[in-house]
Amino acid sequence: MSSGKILLGVLAGAAAGALFGILFAPEKGTETRRKIAKKSEDYVDEVKGKFNELIDDLGKKMDGVHAKGKKMEDEVKV
Repeated sequence: MSSGKILLGVLAGAAAGALFGILFAPEKGTETRRKIAKKSEDYVDEVKGKFNELIDDLGKKMDGVHAKGKKMEDEVKV
């Protein structure tokens, strides 16, 4: 199983747990909606951060592949 699927499953489980915890808490509706909105923002920020890390990692790997390809090209020219 890929790490992306595992991460997505963990985030979905955490979001569902937080949502059910808030929905079943004995508070006013306005307070509950505020908490849901705050948690949603937190999860969106977390997912954005993970996505940016993934993009950075892929960029670094692509740079490495490009460098290896350039080295191989230079060796073939000799």
